[in-house]
Amino acid sequence: MRIGVILAAVMGLALAAYLVFYVGTDQVLSAIEAAGWGGFVLLCLYGAALFALLGTAWFVLVPVREKPNPATFMWGRAVRDCAGEILPFSQVGGMVIGARAVMLRHVSGPLAFASTLVDVTVEVVAQIAFVLAGFAILMTRVQPSAASSGLARGLAIGLSAAAVGAALFVVLQRRSFSRIVGWMSRLLPETAAKAGAVQRSFAAIYGAPLRLFLALAIHLAAWVATAVWAWLAIRFIGRRLSFPSVLAIEAILYGIRSVAVFVPAAIGVQEAAYALLGPLFGLPASAALAISLLKRARDIALSIPVLLSWQIAEGGHALKASREAARFPVDE
Repeated sequence: MRIGVILAAVMGLALAAYLVFYVGTDQVLSAIEAAGWGGFVLLCLYGAALFALLGTAWFVLVPVREKPNPATFMWGRAVRDCAGEILPFSQVGGMVIGARAVMLRHVSGPLAFASTLVDVTVEVVAQIAFVLAGFAILMTRVQPSAASSGLARGLAIGLSAAAVGAALFVVLQRRSFSRIVGWMSRLLPETAAKAGAVQRSFAAIYGAPLRLFLALAIHLAAWVATAVWAWLAIRFIGRRLSFPSVLAIEAILYGIRSVAVFVPAAIGVQEAAYALLGPLFGLPASAALAISLLKRARDIALSIPVLLSWQIAEGGHALKASREAARFPVDE
C-alpha cells in the first residue's frame, strides 16, 4: 500500500472529523437520528437498486455473441463501487477489482478489461452532462457571491478539462490502442496475442453505436437517480429542498469528487463539498454533513455483503485452481 494513499486517507478523515466538530456534532447526529432505521433501510435498498442500474449500463455494452449474464455485470459493478468506496484503494483500484470480479463469472479477461474502460468512459461523458446541469442551476438559482463565483469558475475549467480528457480517452481506445498492439507484437511477441484480443473487444464494443447510446442513457438515468437518493435522504432527516437544488448539489459534488479520484473514497473531500454546497442552496451545513454521513453508512452497509461475496468467489476460484493443479501436475 503506497504511503501517499494512506496519507491522503488520514488527512481526509481528519478533515471530515473537523468539519463535523466545527459545524456541531450534536446537530449532525440529531439530523441522522431523524432519518430512523426505517429510513436508513430504504436508503440502502435504493442504493442496491442503483448497483443494478449501473450494472445494466455495463452489460449492454457487451457484444451479444458473448452471451453475457446481466447479473454478472450487476454484481461486478457492485464490487467495483464497494471496493472503491470501502477498501484502501483509489477508484482506479475499484475498477480493476470489478473487472476481476466479472472474470470470476467466466467473462474473458480482454472483454472484462475493454468493457470496463468503455463503461467508465461512457459514465464520464454522462457525468459531464450531469455536472453541466448542476452548473446551469448554480448560475440561475444561486445569488452571486465570492463562493459561488469561485465555484462556477472552477466548474467551468473542470468541465472543459473533463471533456477534452474524455475525447482523448475515446481516441486512445479506438485508434491508438491498435498502434500499441503493433508495437508490442514487434518488441514483445508473447504479449501481442492478449493485447490483440483486447483490441478486438474494443472494436466490437465501439462497432455497436446503439449499445453505446443505450449505455449512455442508462448512465444519465443513474446520475439523476443519485440526486433522487439525496432528495429522499434530505426529506428523511426532516428538511425540504427542491429537487433542482438537490440535483445541483449532487452534480457539483460528484464533479469535485472526480478530481479527487486518487483519494480513497474521497474521504474529507465529500464532506467539505457538502459543507460548502449545502448553504449555497439553502441547506444548513449540519444537514448537508448528515447526508454525507448517511451516504457513508449506506456504503458500509452495502459493501459488507458485496465484498464478502467477492472474497468467497475468489476463494472458490483459488480452491478450484489448486485442485486442478493437483490432478494435472506440471512435469519439471
